[in-house]
Amino acid sequence: MSAGHDHSHNHSHGIGHHHDHAPKIDHINTAFVLGIILNSAFVIIEIIMGLVSGSLSLLTDAGHNLSDVASLALALLAFKLTKTKSNKQYTYGYKSSTIIVSLLNAFILIVGIAFIVYEAIMRFIHPVNGIPGITIAWVAFVGIGVNGFTAWLFTRGDGKEKDKDLNVKGAYMHMAVDAIVSLGVVLSGIAIYFTHLFWIDSVVSLVIGVVILMGTWGLLKDSLRLALAGVPKELSLEKIKKELLKVKGVVDVHHMHVWALSTTENALTAHLVVKEADMPNFDHIKHELRHTLEHLEISHCTFEPEFGDEKCERVKC
Repeated sequence: MSAGHDHSHNHSHGIGHHHDHAPKIDHINTAFVLGIILNSAFVIIEIIMGLVSGSLSLLTDAGHNLSDVASLALALLAFKLTKTKSNKQYTYGYKSSTIIVSLLNAFILIVGIAFIVYEAIMRFIHPVNGIPGITIAWVAFVGIGVNGFTAWLFTRGDGKEKDKDLNVKGAYMHMAVDAIVSLGVVLSGIAIYFTHLFWIDSVVSLVIGVVILMGTWGLLKDSLRLALAGVPKELSLEKIKKELLKVKGVVDVHHMHVWALSTTENALTAHLVVKEADMPNFDHIKHELRHTLEHLEISHCTFEPEFGDEKCERVKC
């Protein structure tokens, strides 16, 4: 039998203390809201101008930006849900909703890419002439400003939120990539204006699709890993075990599991082998372990202590 079950939590979210997060929450919330408003307005402009000019690249970019609006809205919803308190049915609250949203966003983008490729191929089969290149360039130029400004909103403050939260990082990457894509559309519009080679419009649409796919593939893999309770890619079981063994009193660590509670919080469970003589100091050992795990970006931990000479029953682990 084990020496007992210990369940201890470090309630800081990520690295740092809880009181540091109030301004970050307001800042991220503002970035999402402004991003949704600005991109929604720009999508309407792109759709109107795309239909009037007959430009596939504008309509393609509008479709992509529309998917970004949906992604921003879903990410904002998930961000709000992470602040919801836990209850008897959902003991961790709705933190995992951020993982579900991140995965859904990746699928939305992939569907958008498939549509872009299909439309571009159809344009090659049935060419469209008379596309006003200068109109495309001006509309896309506005897009650079909208997407660039929205991306910048997510880098305010200490700028680290976009690296810690998968949804915030996804939103930032979407906006940054969109600004680059808009620049490509500007250049294609100028090229069409001077050369009258209207197939450039379809080629640019395909290039946009490839750029989006490259950015989305990483998001899809990371989201799927978290959805399947895999070890977050920035963490290493070997490194975690090595750091835990440095804590005085810990003889061995086994049956260790690490997974993501949300796109910003990680959890760990482990069996700790300690000497019987160190059991009276187990509270101190727990404190050291929590401190070590905090610096490894693990905010929730559950330990089960064992004496060094007892056998762990795998059925109960």
